[in-house]
Amino acid sequence: MIRTQSKHILIVDDFKDDREMYSHYLTRFGFEVTLASDGQEALDKAFQTPPDLILMDLWLPQVAGWEAIRQLRADEKTRKIPIVVLTARAFVSAVAVGCEGCLIKPCRPEDLMVEVMRVLELGEKGNGNSPQAGSHARKAV
Repeated sequence: MIRTQSKHILIVDDFKDDREMYSHYLTRFGFEVTLASDGQEALDKAFQTPPDLILMDLWLPQVAGWEAIRQLRADEKTRKIPIVVLTARAFVSAVAVGCEGCLIKPCRPEDLMVEVMRVLELGEKGNGNSPQAGSHARKAV
C-alpha cells in the first residue's frame, strides 16, 4: 500500500473543474489537499501552511504562476517546497522556472499520481506496486 498520510498538496489552477478533478483523485489516495484559484491565494496559503508539494498552473489571474514560483523560491519558509507545473503549453521548461517537474494538461489522473509520487518519493521501489509500474505516459518537459 502506498503511504500518503500527512502529505499535504496545494493545487493552484484557475479552472474550477481542473482543481476539483485533481483534488478528488488525490484525496482518494489519502492526500490532504488545499485549493487555490489564483497566484495570490496560492502564496497566501503556502506561506500560512507550507504544503509538502505544490501543483501550479502558470497562467493565473492576480499573480501569474511564474511570479508565484519566484516568490516562493525567494522565501526561506517556502523555497524547498517541491513544485510541479501543470500547464496546457508544452513549451514550458519546469527546470527553467525552478520546479521539480511538469505535466501537460489535460493530464490523466494516473500521470498526475505518478508525478506526485515521484516528486514526493513515495513509490514502493522494486516491487511493482508503485503507481509508476508500467506507466510510460508521463509528460514532463
